[in-house]
Amino acid sequence: MLGGPESKRCARCREEKPRAAFAIKRSNLDGLQRECRDCMADYHRERQLARGQRVRPRVKVPEGHKLCLRCGEIKLHSEWHRNATAPDGLSTRCKACRAIEGRAGHLKRSYGITEAERDEMIAAQGGVCVICRNAPAEHVDHDHQTGKVRGVLCFSCNAALGQFKDRPDVIRRAAAYVEGNLWNPTLVAQGVYRQPS
Repeated sequence: MLGGPESKRCARCREEKPRAAFAIKRSNLDGLQRECRDCMADYHRERQLARGQRVRPRVKVPEGHKLCLRCGEIKLHSEWHRNATAPDGLSTRCKACRAIEGRAGHLKRSYGITEAERDEMIAAQGGVCVICRNAPAEHVDHDHQTGKVRGVLCFSCNAALGQFKDRPDVIRRAAAYVEGNLWNPTLVAQGVYRQPS
């Protein structure tokens, strides 16, 4: 029941509300702020707007859900990463948005390109791997010496280049082997063999 020790009147809206509706302020005699949380939120929003700053719209979020600041969707708590330092214990962006930001950040850090630049490269290649011209282009390939991006490959071709350590001489020998030019050493002297070039 309101009106007793379990409730308090807000100094701003003048409504009687439960004590849980007020933030803690230890310097006050009752240990709570004078204004309720809703009124304080409205007050801070008004101040931000008066300063010309961007203010996100106030949305009523159901219990067990949270509003993602990036995509603007309300999602279940299970769709958020934990963050021990946040007041609610959850990240400020949902898992899906963090994954998108993570991929974009990886491209920029690792290769110095944006997602748009990668997409332009894929479009210029016709959407397929530059080497096999069969599988979809999904993996950015770069020169490990210079860091320069060469193209976008399929997983198999990108892995193959990695296995060959980007050495053209080894790749040429592998191509000759596949074409049927097997490695047949020629005996020059006792225990001395000559490799074909």
